[in-house]
Amino acid sequence: MNKDRRVLWTENAIQDLESIKSFIAQDSPKRAAEWVLELYNAGEGLSKLSSRGRIVLEFNQENIRELIIENYRLVYRVQSTTVEILTVFEGHRLLRK
Repeated sequence: MNKDRRVLWTENAIQDLESIKSFIAQDSPKRAAEWVLELYNAGEGLSKLSSRGRIVLEFNQENIRELIIENYRLVYRVQSTTVEILTVFEGHRLLRK
């Protein structure tokens, strides 16, 4: 059973969101803000359902998981009391160890 955990965003993940927002904003600032909010909310939702994502294939560790949100990967680490958002990036890329 899942228990509530505190969600922590790494500096890297925050920078990822900012980069995504900047890129999309070149075409549509409104859509960029909406999309980043959607990604952020998906990460925050892990506080209650931290095991819902799949195990990251590149690491094959039970506690390193990811959510697929359209064509983005939100990668996170589940710990006893926290969920640490590690990175957010386009899904066609592989995650570097």
